[in-house]
Amino acid sequence: MSPDEALERLGALGFEEPDANVLFDHFEAAERSGRVGHGFGRIEWLETLRGLHPEARPMLVVDESAFERWSGNGALGYLVLEAVVRRQLERPPRHARLVVCDDTFPTGMLGYWTRRLADGGLVALMTATSPRRLPHPAGGAKLTGTNPLSIAVPASHGRPVVTDVSMGTFTYGDVLSGRATEDELVPFGGDHAHKGFALAVGLQLLVDALAPSGGFGAVLLVARPEGDPVPAFRSLAAGARLPGDR
Repeated sequence: MSPDEALERLGALGFEEPDANVLFDHFEAAERSGRVGHGFGRIEWLETLRGLHPEARPMLVVDESAFERWSGNGALGYLVLEAVVRRQLERPPRHARLVVCDDTFPTGMLGYWTRRLADGGLVALMTATSPRRLPHPAGGAKLTGTNPLSIAVPASHGRPVVTDVSMGTFTYGDVLSGRATEDELVPFGGDHAHKGFALAVGLQLLVDALAPSGGFGAVLLVARPEGDPVPAFRSLAAGARLPGDR
């Protein structure tokens, strides 16, 4: 899908140019990083959704120095997190801030958001929930989402380190892009899948406890760094590729 076609199709869905550009930038970044399940194919998925509200805007409903709560208010999760990330960069916390986002889905590549925060000099940890897609390792009903976790740590010079890990062997984006089937959506770890499942459950319940609106949600912890560990760690790694390196 060409950039012009992608923007045209987003406009046809009703998104105004600024929002269409936000979505386009996210999808393009996914394509460039090889995570095509979060790329332009997501536009085709959006075209199948019922109840899409391109005019909706996220709302900041609690605004305290160390805590914020946002409501998706019908907006796509991408647009909610765009507003959240911009606000943290414009008004960084004095020390740290917990940000809870209700009704926020889909969230796309969490590393895309945490990288932007790290590029702005902030440490960031983010997780988010999705429809229940992972069963217990022993089988049975699907109990949790793939519930990714991303951590980004800035560096005083050079690139930040950005981890972004789904709790599934595959992601739902892999299903949408044809790289996997829904039956292959299981906790990561193979013979040790109980570890991936435990992380998925812990993250599921963490978000559900903090964002109990009944929809899917996201939780972000953002903080000013007190140390600068990345340059020394890169030296220790002796040129090895670290998480998030392009």
